[in-house]
Amino acid sequence: MLLTIDLGNTNLTIGLYDVGAKHASPLLAHHWRLATDHERMPDEYGLQFLGLLEHVGLTPADLTGICLASVVPPLTGRVTQACREYLQQEPLVVDTGVKTGIRIRYDDPRAVGADRVADAVAVFKLYGGPACIIDFGTATTFNALTKDGDYLGGAITAGINLAADALFQHAAKLQRIDLQRPPSVIGRNTVHAMQSGLLFGYVAMVEGMVSRFRVELGEDMKVIATGGLAESVARETSVIQILAPWLTLDGLRIIWELNHS
Repeated sequence: MLLTIDLGNTNLTIGLYDVGAKHASPLLAHHWRLATDHERMPDEYGLQFLGLLEHVGLTPADLTGICLASVVPPLTGRVTQACREYLQQEPLVVDTGVKTGIRIRYDDPRAVGADRVADAVAVFKLYGGPACIIDFGTATTFNALTKDGDYLGGAITAGINLAADALFQHAAKLQRIDLQRPPSVIGRNTVHAMQSGLLFGYVAMVEGMVSRFRVELGEDMKVIATGGLAESVARETSVIQILAPWLTLDGLRIIWELNHS
């Protein structure tokens, strides 16, 4: 089993792939989406990993390897230490020098988040380019991939939940809300008005950004969405063609295979 770990600012997403299965592509046998705890120490992460393995009837001896992508530098070392001490594995950390199968055309390739790299790797391998990859996380990112596998860059804006928190924190009369679909675009109360602005406002932004990306990447551009809120947005628009909730984990699995072939 291959353990894949996507360490984000808000969520810690973990997947287990059955790399020994006789299928065209290894199966994502188990997956978990947990809250990222910035105060957690290596021992706590290690015990958490052991608990997840035990929950599905596995032990560290069942692991073939570990592939880690992190956009939280202070936690990267802690999770790496936990993997060494509790899982007896040295994780492959997605960073400069790791084989990815794509070319990074960013001005500073080291500045591209490891999760964005993993997303691009998965899309190029599974769907091909050109593509606009939208990741709905703490930030909402739009990523451009050419038909030849060149990662060009993209656009970054605040994620939906981050925008909702900003409204609550900086507008005295606005309350914290759950992101749900309101009855109509025109909200008849404050909660529905905020839900409309956040959900439909982001949908409109997605549609506009996809249109602008298509001008630069071509009419045959695919649109792939991932991240915790991707499904909520995809339900409201037809421009998202492929919904891939575990895209980053798929990318980590492919990167691990490229570096162990």
